[in-house]
Amino acid sequence: MRIPIIYATFAAVFEDNGMKEKLLRFVKDWTLPVAMGLGTVIYLVFALVPALDGAAQFFSPLMDDLLPVFMFLVLFVTFCKVDFHRMRPVWWHFWVLLFNLLFVGLIMAIALYFSPSTINPPPSTKILLEALLMCIIAPCATAAAVVTQKLGGSLEQMTTYTFFSNFLTVLLVPVCFPMLEKGVDVSFMEAFWKIFSQVVLLLVLPMLLAYIVKHYLHLLHQRIISIRDLSFYLWACSLMIVTGTTVKNIVHAEASLLLLLTIAFLGLAICIVQFAVGRFIGHFFGHTQEAGQGLGQKNTAFAIWLSYTYLNPLSSVGPGCYILWQNIINSIEIWLHRKNNF
Repeated sequence: MRIPIIYATFAAVFEDNGMKEKLLRFVKDWTLPVAMGLGTVIYLVFALVPALDGAAQFFSPLMDDLLPVFMFLVLFVTFCKVDFHRMRPVWWHFWVLLFNLLFVGLIMAIALYFSPSTINPPPSTKILLEALLMCIIAPCATAAAVVTQKLGGSLEQMTTYTFFSNFLTVLLVPVCFPMLEKGVDVSFMEAFWKIFSQVVLLLVLPMLLAYIVKHYLHLLHQRIISIRDLSFYLWACSLMIVTGTTVKNIVHAEASLLLLLTIAFLGLAICIVQFAVGRFIGHFFGHTQEAGQGLGQKNTAFAIWLSYTYLNPLSSVGPGCYILWQNIINSIEIWLHRKNNF
């Protein structure tokens, strides 16, 4: 008898005080931090409760398999809303790509200066520089188009830039990574095709599928685009999985607390600089939101994979922390946009 009474009490409170609307508004405004918080709490519960060890071992590989599925669905749903005839390069694409290239060059120059062939730095310095490089060389996140659309920006311009950014990463990674990890025996073409295949699976394939659905399966297309903010909430689900994985990597990282905090705070500085520079560039072309997202929003899940594949695994802490910073900035931007438009 207590459960119906408690339910009725909460229902009455929601109806009388409008708490239900406030709660829904809070979740909509702060979806990304809520998703990150849930990912963190869920991982810690499974990690710290011994009785859940069996369930943790069962769900761990399942989450690894679900992440690319969610990333694929985010892109597919986003591309279903794209007008493919309006996808063309614009000037802010060129300038943002140029500054991204300059930032990569700066970190690479510092990393090569601190290489063992010039001076003999401590291993933590190399890990730190690799972590910061991953926060810059990572391509524009597929979710950038989703966030840009919520901020009233051009979905087509962001989708076009996402392609350019991913292909720039495909060209830079095979050149930069062998310089940093000389012990890794990997040829240019081997690295190129391995990364290129990942880009095709996660970027090109969902676009082709969305094009087919939009032009030949009209009923399915209308059903997909009729669900408001579907791609945004799919991205929130993938963000929850990535955050849990990131917390796991940080907890099990064999590094000093000072190094982890340094990576986190320098990652914050790089995140702010990239968003600020992007918005500054976009200001001259009337596309502040798009350029800011283009340079600041990074595909951190892809960056974490790159770190584990080619660099010191601890460098994945860089993009892992970057997830937190960029999504806090995104949440603030979404909240300000809604506040100014409603």
